[in-house]
Amino acid sequence: MDLTAKLVQILPLQKGQGKNGEWKKQDIIVETGGQYPKKVCISIWGDKINEKALQIGNTLNISFDVESREYNGRWYTDVKAWKVEAAGNTTGAATAAMPMKCLLILTTTIRKTIYLFSFKPLL
Repeated sequence: MDLTAKLVQILPLQKGQGKNGEWKKQDIIVETGGQYPKKVCISIWGDKINEKALQIGNTLNISFDVESREYNGRWYTDVKAWKVEAAGNTTGAATAAMPMKCLLILTTTIRKTIYLFSFKPLL
């Protein structure tokens, strides 16, 4: 899936050591455009972290996957980016005018809404 959104916050970089070597993860908060903007937390792992594009206020083109997993009877959902690029417009004006392409609602097994945001599907 693809999403064009404005970067509003960069969370602290997380690093660690695993059985396959060192890992790092960068979480970012982006805001969608349209009449009802939504904020989405997106995780970027390893060499996919593009520090040049990750500037507050930049409009980003993000390609991502949504994945859920069960742990101890509870479901957790991740939005993992596999490509992040600057959209070329750093003012955010294009994001505000972006029409909603699709609506995605991710829910847990107890029907609690986790995320609600617009995205442009890949065709």
